Amino acid sequence: MPAREPPKRRSRAAEARPYHHGDLRRVLIDAALQLAAEGGEVSVREAARRAAVSPGAPFRHFPNRDALMAAVAEEAQRRFRVEIDAVLTQAPAGDPLARLRAFGLAYLRWAMRNPAHFEIISTGRYFAHGSSPGLTRDNAELIGLTERMLREAAALGLLRQGELKPIQIAARALVYGFARMNLDGHFPRWGVEEGEIETMAEAVIDVFISGIAKPKRGS
Repeated sequence: MPAREPPKRRSRAAEARPYHHGDLRRVLIDAALQLAAEGGEVSVREAARRAAVSPGAPFRHFPNRDALMAAVAEEAQRRFRVEIDAVLTQAPAGDPLARLRAFGLAYLRWAMRNPAHFEIISTGRYFAHGSSPGLTRDNAELIGLTERMLREAAALGLLRQGELKPIQIAARALVYGFARMNLDGHFPRWGVEEGEIETMAEAVIDVFISGIAKPKRGS
């Protein structure tokens, strides 16, 4: 009988091969976003199952659900800011009301196209927003951005009234309320079909801008 070949010894490098799953943190965040988009229960273990990794693997990145959801919200906010920033780079620098309009439309379009992301960053359903310093800082920057646009509009004499805080809060209530109506499926009962919602968003923003803008002379 031919002699058996001795079993191949596993190299030390093979025995010590590190865990490979690409960027596990990113994979888990994407899995949790997908779960939220499907309306499912989001947990670290369920995200691990969806990402096809062992139940214990995620805990090296996220010790609990709150940590995972904070990371998910920060990723959703990052994507939101990318879209907002891209739109504002195209808006006319010297026209603060045009920039405010562009900002509002970008907010609504993003919220309508990314309902799960909007839900995560705009409500307290998934986690306490105050627990994420990054999200708190980013929200403060967006509030500051609207304040600057309104101050610039006031300085140029473009507004009907001088008190800016009610205008700022009304603008936030408008876009948040419209996005929420869309998310909750209210528009069909108002006679707005799905294919008409984005056009209606633009019309609503224009009504708001017209309402706060000082009429031009001769109009």
